[in-house]
Amino acid sequence: MTFDPFATNQAATEQAPAPAHAVNNTMPAAVASAPNPFKIGFTLKAADQMSGEWLTPAVYGQTAQETAERGRDLIHAMQEVGLIDLTAKAASYVRSQHIAPEKPKGKPSFQGGKVQHQAQEGEFTCEHGKRNFKDGGSWAAQFCGAPQGVPKSEQCPPLWRQKDGTFKAK
Repeated sequence: MTFDPFATNQAATEQAPAPAHAVNNTMPAAVASAPNPFKIGFTLKAADQMSGEWLTPAVYGQTAQETAERGRDLIHAMQEVGLIDLTAKAASYVRSQHIAPEKPKGKPSFQGGKVQHQAQEGEFTCEHGKRNFKDGGSWAAQFCGAPQGVPKSEQCPPLWRQKDGTFKAK
């Protein structure tokens, strides 16, 4: 059975009795008219990588003490209500629905201010066999596949990468 965090669940809407250590939810409905000078923002990351889900709640207060207490209460409430677990399940569900785009083929290069993927169509060969690809950063070429020891004069000319990504001899 697949979990859909966005489906209405009758069992989830029925409230279980609050535990004895439940957070006191008597915060005022409206924030005071003067701006709160203190704020604590939390980043709760589920993984080291960017792909893990994040929760980024924030609390405000008139004093540092009040803000810290609200932060503590918020974290406890998020855990007790199941928001942290629900977020993980929702993120997992969203990831399961994602269809990754096909990765571009070829070696990336930087041209015209953007990363370009140069397609390497098939293997490049010459009369001596498979050519050897070398990328020097600002240049790239397919060199003759002759074995070591064959004099340079007997090797095929290199094929240099052109601006459009194709290779051709000079």
